[in-house]
Amino acid sequence: MPDAVWSFRRVTREDFPLVASWLAQPEVHRWWQHEWSAAAVERDFGPSVDGAEPNEDWLALRDGSPVGLVQCSAVADYQENLADFSALGEVPPRAITLDYLLGETRGQGLGTDMLRAFVARCWAERPEAPAVLVTVVAANRPSWRALERVGFRIVGEGDCEPDNPDHDPRHYLLRLDRPGVA
Repeated sequence: MPDAVWSFRRVTREDFPLVASWLAQPEVHRWWQHEWSAAAVERDFGPSVDGAEPNEDWLALRDGSPVGLVQCSAVADYQENLADFSALGEVPPRAITLDYLLGETRGQGLGTDMLRAFVARCWAERPEAPAVLVTVVAANRPSWRALERVGFRIVGEGDCEPDNPDHDPRHYLLRLDRPGVA
């Protein structure tokens, strides 16, 4: 997939039906646990579209076609994130965090490519961020392995409240430092 061109644009309300269709997929719902009704998608994604919260929702486009969703915010923007992340390891000031999903195509390296492209974008557009931190349910091996292929490393492990109450609370904290920052 090295020839793919990646771009990202902010999610709009016109994207909500597509996002809902992705959230309804069993493999996505297993980890995200979001409702996918029109009202639920509006409730969960509308504030970001309106700029009413610090989280940013980005549609990931591969060669112009939407294939995934990436969420980005500063870890400290949400106290629950800061508490969970801090319980698992060091949280540098101004560190950012991501959450992500692939819409339809999985198991072909697309997630790794999407994450690599989005992290490059973060380094360019968020010069104050020294690191990207991500928590992942330990049982979600494909997710944390994709992060490792991008260069993230597991720096902490412990229990956090999982999105899916059926999951073990064991989470990994993964970290990628800005290139050239020690």
